[in-house]
Amino acid sequence: MSAVEIRPVHGAEYEALGEIVVNAYLHDGFLTGPDDPYAEFLRDVGSRVVGAEILVAADSERVMGGVTLVPPGSPLAQLAGPSEAEVRALAVAPAGRGRGLGAALASACVERARELDAKRVVLCSQTTMAAAHRVYRRLGFERAPQLDWEPVPDVLLWGFALDL
Repeated sequence: MSAVEIRPVHGAEYEALGEIVVNAYLHDGFLTGPDDPYAEFLRDVGSRVVGAEILVAADSERVMGGVTLVPPGSPLAQLAGPSEAEVRALAVAPAGRGRGLGAALASACVERARELDAKRVVLCSQTTMAAAHRVYRRLGFERAPQLDWEPVPDVLLWGFALDL
């Protein structure tokens, strides 16, 4: 298996990345189905790349995961304030799991946020995303209950924050 690199998404990869993210969320039970309203946002990488930076984990053959980093001041921010970056839509295809790709993507977001002079990185995560929570805590993120919210009834998202 060839080495994996974390890099910006290429235009030709938008569709594949969108499907990877949707399928990963479906696989883990984080969407109600392929027509879940959030699936449209996850699938539409081309729209997100306009107001954010999309990073992928890829080897020489394929993309295996990706993440959206919303820079300070972007209209794509859900939680972030003016001097904060936000991590959104982090997912790794089931076939690529167990290789540290999620952690590498999250770490790349933190490093990029530092380069952008963000004061803090924030994100939200479903309460049941235990593996993701472990990754975030290893990177220094702390639970930020003041950022908790419900995008739809009965779906509580926990907030996490990392001061830079």
